[in-house]
Amino acid sequence: MRARGLWLAVAVGLLVSGARAQSSNAKDLAVGKVLVAARELTDPNFAETVVLLVQYDKESAMGLVLNRRTRMPISRVFDDIKEAKGRSDPVYMGGPVEREGVLGLLRAPAKPEDAEPVLGDVHLVATKALLEKTLAAGTEARVFHVYLGYAGWGTGQLAREIELGAWFIFRGDAGMVFDRDPATLWSRLIQETELRIAGGGRAWPYGR
Repeated sequence: MRARGLWLAVAVGLLVSGARAQSSNAKDLAVGKVLVAARELTDPNFAETVVLLVQYDKESAMGLVLNRRTRMPISRVFDDIKEAKGRSDPVYMGGPVEREGVLGLLRAPAKPEDAEPVLGDVHLVATKALLEKTLAAGTEARVFHVYLGYAGWGTGQLAREIELGAWFIFRGDAGMVFDRDPATLWSRLIQETELRIAGGGRAWPYGR
């Protein structure tokens, strides 16, 4: 009961502060929203993670973990693609589901053909052809990330986790997706959330 009451207080504080974190209402879930794991979420698959929702409907949800950068270079993942040869920028562990699969997030002013819009000028790259084309174009790591696997939820599963206080819901932006220091992204967002709840009123590290 105490934990539940604490979560309700957190939700009210966020609404009053006008911060980007929203309430625990599952109606706030949508493509382009970012999930920030609560400190109490200890599942090793999701503890201290920041997840971007790239697909969402009443039946299922799919997201990519933004802050688990590996030491594996893109050239190793795409060792059969000549355009990836020599690329040392690392791939990210997108989630525990189908880790042999590869997805990408690309920031581009116009939506590339076959890409799926996620938020603003950020698009999901889900086909091998588009991945190869993006690599062939020499797209820089600051606007193109590659992910192994994804996070997935079945019917009503994510909504129940939200109701239990496992996640904070944020409005996503490109700054979060392509953060220069993903290893500290979760801790910064959690600390800013707690500061605002405490009445600090400090500005968010992102935001327009």
